[in-house]
Amino acid sequence: MAYCWQTDLNPDGSHEDQHKHKGFHSVNQTLSSGQVSLGFDQLVDDISSKIPLYEKEMGENNFSGLSAPNWNSKRYPLDETHQIPLNEFTSNCPELSWHQGTKARVIGFSPSVLPSSQQMNKESSWGYPVRQYHGAEDSRFNIFTPFSTCVGKINPQAEMENENPNYYLKFKSTIPPLHPSFSADFMPGEKSKRSGHVNIVGPSLMLFEGSFLPRTLENTRPKNIESIGCSIRLAEVPQGSNKSLASFCDKVNRIREAYRAADINSNSGKIWSAATAFPHQLFSNTKFKINIFTGNSMQLLHLTAHANCLVKDLIAETLNFCTKDQLFPKDHLLSICGSEEFLQNDHYLGSHKMFQKDKSVIQLHLQKNKETPGKLSRKQEDDHSRFYLNQLLEFMHIWKISRQCLSTVIKKYDFHLKCLLKTQQNVNNIIEEVKNICSVLACVETKQITDAVNELNLMLHRKSENFHQDSETSAKGLIERVTSELSMAIYQLIDVYCSSFYADFQPVKAPVSISPMSPELHSHLSFRVYAVHNIPEPWVHRINFPLEIKSLPRECMLTIKVFGIVCETRNADLLAWTCLPLFPKEKSIRGSKLFSLTLQSEPPVEMIAPGVWDTSQPSPLTLQIDFPPTGWEYMKPDSEENGSAPEEPPKECLKHISRLSQRQSPVLLSEEKRRYLWYYRFYCNNNNCSLPLVLGSAPGWDESTIAEMHAILRRWKFSHPLEALGLLTGSFPDQEIRKVAVQQLDTLWNDELLEYLPQLVQAVKFEWDLESPLVQLLLHRSLQSIQIAHRLYWLLKDAQNEAYFKSWYQKLLAALQFCAGKALSDEFANERKLIRILGDIGEKVKSASDSQRQEVLKKEIGRLEEFFQEIRTCHLPLNPALCIKGIDHDACSYFTSNALPLKITFINANPMGKNISIIFKAGDDLRQDMLVLQIIQVMDNIWLQEGLDMQMIIYRCLSTGKGQGLVQMVSDAVTLAKIHRHSGLMGPLKENTIKKWFSQHNPIKADYEKALKNFLYSCAGWCVVTFILGVCDRHNDNIMLTKSGHMFHIDFGKFLGHAQTFGGIKRDRAPFIFTSEMEYFITEGGKNPQHFQDFVELCCRAYNIVRKHSRLLLNMLEMMLHAGLPELSGIQDLKYVYNNLRPQDTDLEATSHFTKKIKESLECFPVKLNNLIHILAQMSSASPAKPASPPSPLESCTPSTTKLIQRATILGFSKKRSHLYLIQVTHDNNEKSLTEKSFDQFSKLHSQLQMQFAPLALPEFPHWWHLPFTNSDHKRFRDLNHYMGQILNGSYKVANSDCVLSFFLSDPLQQTEESSLLDLGEQFPDKKPKVQLVISYEDVKLTILVKHMKNIHLPDGSMPSAHVEFYLLPYPREVNRRKTKSVPKCTDPTYNEIVVYDEVTELQGHVLMLIVKSKAVFVGAINIQLGSVPLNEEKWYLLGNSII
Repeated sequence: MAYCWQTDLNPDGSHEDQHKHKGFHSVNQTLSSGQVSLGFDQLVDDISSKIPLYEKEMGENNFSGLSAPNWNSKRYPLDETHQIPLNEFTSNCPELSWHQGTKARVIGFSPSVLPSSQQMNKESSWGYPVRQYHGAEDSRFNIFTPFSTCVGKINPQAEMENENPNYYLKFKSTIPPLHPSFSADFMPGEKSKRSGHVNIVGPSLMLFEGSFLPRTLENTRPKNIESIGCSIRLAEVPQGSNKSLASFCDKVNRIREAYRAADINSNSGKIWSAATAFPHQLFSNTKFKINIFTGNSMQLLHLTAHANCLVKDLIAETLNFCTKDQLFPKDHLLSICGSEEFLQNDHYLGSHKMFQKDKSVIQLHLQKNKETPGKLSRKQEDDHSRFYLNQLLEFMHIWKISRQCLSTVIKKYDFHLKCLLKTQQNVNNIIEEVKNICSVLACVETKQITDAVNELNLMLHRKSENFHQDSETSAKGLIERVTSELSMAIYQLIDVYCSSFYADFQPVKAPVSISPMSPELHSHLSFRVYAVHNIPEPWVHRINFPLEIKSLPRECMLTIKVFGIVCETRNADLLAWTCLPLFPKEKSIRGSKLFSLTLQSEPPVEMIAPGVWDTSQPSPLTLQIDFPPTGWEYMKPDSEENGSAPEEPPKECLKHISRLSQRQSPVLLSEEKRRYLWYYRFYCNNNNCSLPLVLGSAPGWDESTIAEMHAILRRWKFSHPLEALGLLTGSFPDQEIRKVAVQQLDTLWNDELLEYLPQLVQAVKFEWDLESPLVQLLLHRSLQSIQIAHRLYWLLKDAQNEAYFKSWYQKLLAALQFCAGKALSDEFANERKLIRILGDIGEKVKSASDSQRQEVLKKEIGRLEEFFQEIRTCHLPLNPALCIKGIDHDACSYFTSNALPLKITFINANPMGKNISIIFKAGDDLRQDMLVLQIIQVMDNIWLQEGLDMQMIIYRCLSTGKGQGLVQMVSDAVTLAKIHRHSGLMGPLKENTIKKWFSQHNPIKADYEKALKNFLYSCAGWCVVTFILGVCDRHNDNIMLTKSGHMFHIDFGKFLGHAQTFGGIKRDRAPFIFTSEMEYFITEGGKNPQHFQDFVELCCRAYNIVRKHSRLLLNMLEMMLHAGLPELSGIQDLKYVYNNLRPQDTDLEATSHFTKKIKESLECFPVKLNNLIHILAQMSSASPAKPASPPSPLESCTPSTTKLIQRATILGFSKKRSHLYLIQVTHDNNEKSLTEKSFDQFSKLHSQLQMQFAPLALPEFPHWWHLPFTNSDHKRFRDLNHYMGQILNGSYKVANSDCVLSFFLSDPLQQTEESSLLDLGEQFPDKKPKVQLVISYEDVKLTILVKHMKNIHLPDGSMPSAHVEFYLLPYPREVNRRKTKSVPKCTDPTYNEIVVYDEVTELQGHVLMLIVKSKAVFVGAINIQLGSVPLNEEKWYLLGNSII
């Protein structure tokens, strides 16, 4: 056994005087035919075969339970017990019987699965005694206000059962250890008739076979009870009466005590710049240009430092320049100008993320350490404070009642009790005060209180029948005994309430006697649902699950549901539910407990964990459950490791394990594959598999399986700490597994852990308690880093808006604020106030009319001014390193989109910094944007560590509440839609829009080339990330460009392939956004086609780098499955990302796949059409008060009366680029210019004219199929000249359109002698044609990746539509020809296609013949000797002009 249950024979110190029960009572009552069976509707198939089964069906009218006490039933002596078997029942109460003439449905467990009554009584060694009373029904007993309802009395609505819809009640109880599930359903019968039983507090659904309170007296009244009168005393408990809560407070105090305020290392109060491991591949020999301002003199130093220079060394060098005095670098710090962010002295410059992203001149400020006290640091008075949860939970009223309130009611009860003992009259006053006590205590009325009040009524109202008239002393003694019992019952209720719910008091302990009972380890899990208070439906049953207690895992949850059954339809409606751990603190629950029920909809089946609903917080509906008074403690024995090493597995087995490991997540494995992986678990290690996959393939959570899982856990060697993230998903509830995962994450730096805080906050949901290692890790790190504390604060604030786990997040947030100290907590309060003001301003701007919005905004901005006048400065919630002190009025505005977000510009409190602009959005859920940007940031970090800077701009985004948040504004960035609008109505359809815009903003050649490079890299990076994450709703208004060439995406409301639809048609057709206008800019209008090859290479390299970390990305997404994000909710969403990552593919296969996606995106015309529709929609909805700025003349499509171009003539081929035609253009003023255009550009011009001028009759374009077989060049010259003449001499609209003017007038050549520019196609180009291949060989399989070709032409010098043919010689099979697809009209085509030959036993002696053709026309060829070729390397091969 890996674990055992240890019976605790003395579970509570107050139980030392326990005595054994002799048996139990059972009161008989029949059921109606309308009742439904009580028990399991379905049981899991793998219940132990050892459980005995019923041998016969229970007889009719049998009921293994108890209803309301029968006043006419036979009374048993108080000192005796009477045992009735659970399956025997006879009713002797005509008043309470229900239609015995009909056959009742069986109540209890199905006879096919339950043990016999004899066996049940043997295995279940405890019983449930019940008190019974003599007495006749007397309506005089119903003397209470309408607040009191008799247990047996039916309310008026219930009596009209045939006229109005009515509910029966049904309980459904499930026990999931977060994995297996068992249930028991309860259905009450018809309403019982009125009895003399009195229920003093609002209706309760009572289920009593006798009360079973471990900390209270049993209903079987002892003969001698010490009269305690009203000696109930309450003690104040600041940390809370609930043991779990008090333990959590104590744990938080101990964590905070480990970090003293005087410890400068953990309490610097400074915000340190994020750092990573030094990216050697990125900074092999890089130098940074740095400007350093020193002290208050603002003296500026210009320095150059290597990337691998330590910050402290840079400080030392700076000090040498500044002064000749001996100064120590450790006494100085470097901060980022305009920010309160400091570089870490012991780290390299290149390790800081800001240096990895910013390649411009970096501005730093040198300061003395003592001159920069950390204003957010903890103070000495924080060390002496104690953590009491009631002092910090401002939004959670956990103290539903106060000690003073209850004490006041108890004093009144004491006063009336004394009067009663003196006068033996006015029992009503006592009952009213008992009602008040119960009302204060969540309207809970226990059976002990009910019984005591009933007996007190009997004694006082029927004195003549029960007492001797001549014995006043005897009567007074009996009244004292009954009132003593009543006081003890009240004490017991207070004690149970305080132990079950949160309260700031608890009763002073009183001596209690409880019977010790020791159920065996093999006995069934058994407890009794005693009552659901405040429901007028009496019914009772003890729940017995046919599961041995020892078979239950430690992480076992019990879920109880209350159903209402509509009498007419018999449909069950869920009314309320609750769930609780069976073994909190590794000990079973003991005795009676109160649990609050929630009225929320269905419980989240996949998130059933201790924190899903706070049962310890009182709610309108309260459930009382009686557990056995003795329990067990979970003991972990010494591990027994098997020292023998497993046999060497077969190679096929290892290959299969490797293939299965590519699934990355256990939720993506089929049941069959899980069984296979578990079967070979001993052969799995960190080289061929991942630990979450192995443990996630375990068949169940039984004792032996868990022991094996823990054995694997102990011997596993993690390849990287982040591998442990997968063990914190909801698939692993086991505390030992989660503990090991946290131990691995604890080895990460603070800056590394910061990246994964959203996932860790979600993982808290599946922790067993708030003292778990994960919670401790988060609190420890928040004490070490203000960055972590700040981000964790806002994540917890936002998580409180989720439907479940709200209470846990509130407690954790309170603990975080306590650990942070007063200064940082006050800063959090200021930031909260700032967000509230922004939210109010946003609502008022939204509610204002269009014409009044700007005025309303200006007026409401005054509230922000008052805010800053009050607090002076505040840190920005988006970035704690930025401190703000005011508002720039003129720069504040709002956007005209649907949500009307605000643009707010703050004044930087740092005099060296610029103003800070942010967007406040209300009405949009920004949590999804946060997740997408977080994963993109992780991808960018991966690229940087691999030495690849994709020039990604990843802006900050923060959700600050339900449907609101802040977004960072990127300076100098404009939307692609704005660029399109400046190019006229047809801007989205033009090819040169982006190129023209960058040319205008970068007139200097060096700036233009830098912008081109930045665009190439950033466009490639965003193509990869948007493809992997399936980002949808892409149009030109959520793609942005900066003048420096950086492209980035915004607005991630749709991702994981959840595309927008219009009329049932998907608007997002392309895999990602890469249009022909982007290619046009990258290739500079087709002049540099090799740039497109560079783009493809960059995309594929970035894609393959990310694919190596597929497990990390999938784990991050899986941990967010239960965050309530609309687009990430199920396994199918994970599968979408898995299919895009393709971790099972080789790099060559992935390269070929992504290249196809690039071509697919490039050829997707609906993307341009979508952009055009978006522009038109915006123009139609634009406000008339804010018209768009008029376009410039060249951007207008309005025709002119005079033609700007007289004629254009092809002179021949360009000598520099033989595939381009040299064209002479004659302007309207007879000036001439030269330009170069390809045939493909002519074809695109014609296509654009067809779209723009569809109603007009355009001249026919001379396509390639019009050419003859001979003399094709002269024919094409003549046809194109004729075509240009028809265009320029035809319609004014066409001749003066943007398309025609930009075609002929853009990119003019410098005037030189025409002969030097001409090439009439009579000779071949100087550059030789070549092809790039990657050849690999493994397991008799030859794989060839055809990557690119360069400088290929047809014999006439025109562009071919080339494809590649392969022939392997010799080859055993008949068919040895392989062929790629053709790339139309391109001299430098890109393929990235894979060709495979199987059954190649060796390479030596084989020749690979490669032939390039354009249709049937030969272009070039080469023979490759495979025996001498370098494998797995990219290599260019020259093409010959003949086949050998």
